Amino acid sequence: MSAKVAVVTGANKGIGFAIVRGLCKRFDGVVYLTSRNEKRGKDAVAALENEGLRPKYHQLDITSTQSLQVFHDYIKEKYGYIDVLVNNAGIMFKSNALEPEGVQAEETLRVNYFSVLSTCEILFPLLRNGARVVNISSSLGHLSYIPSEKLRQKFQDPKLTIPELSDLMRQYVEAAKQGTQAAEWGYSAYNVSKVGLTALTMIQQRLLNDRDIKVNAVHPGYVDTDLSSHQGPLSIDQGAEAPLYLALDAPDSVKGQYVWYDKRIVSWSGPQPEEIY
Repeated sequence: MSAKVAVVTGANKGIGFAIVRGLCKRFDGVVYLTSRNEKRGKDAVAALENEGLRPKYHQLDITSTQSLQVFHDYIKEKYGYIDVLVNNAGIMFKSNALEPEGVQAEETLRVNYFSVLSTCEILFPLLRNGARVVNISSSLGHLSYIPSEKLRQKFQDPKLTIPELSDLMRQYVEAAKQGTQAAEWGYSAYNVSKVGLTALTMIQQRLLNDRDIKVNAVHPGYVDTDLSSHQGPLSIDQGAEAPLYLALDAPDSVKGQYVWYDKRIVSWSGPQPEEIY
């Protein structure tokens, strides 16, 4: 049997970096820090090596199917399997961004939903039975951020398929381009992208139940990162705690869940949980 393998996307800084740090300390296997920018990724590896840790590095741009396929082939040839996959890579436009709503919607959904979906489609065949997948969502991925009751019902349909979910995501982008999205979808492309990612998590779990693979979405908390413009009160290591819990410690019964930063399993479609710091 090959060594156990953990992979974290978008891990050269922020929460992804801290997740790699935590995995290096506790995971019984090899840990891959991946990043779109190779220099930043290797600098991040060097910083962890200075702490006495030994992550491995591979370039990975989740928006490129070619990059994903190269990584897939590398892992398949060298190890054969993946045991932990943390889908952390993502983007968010700032509140003062000048790009039109349609542009923000298309790019945010391209990275945060469609590219994560591509990552899963290409890497999931490598998941070993019993593997764990952690999709980094957000409190803003709670279903309550979608104003339309009709849309909320579609998202929680237990028979929703990935093609149907992807079609919903494309409908949102088209509405944003037309400037008609607010009434049904709200104003935030980031919110919609994370609602889509959380819905994808639920579907993926249904599809993988027979292989004992656990797929969960997690809100890591409001963390002091570039994404939050360093407004979050939590450190990146605090933000890594819940993802690491799902990757390493959670009972096998925790699957297809929406988990809060303090390890609470919360209702994705119920009242929005309280933030407790």
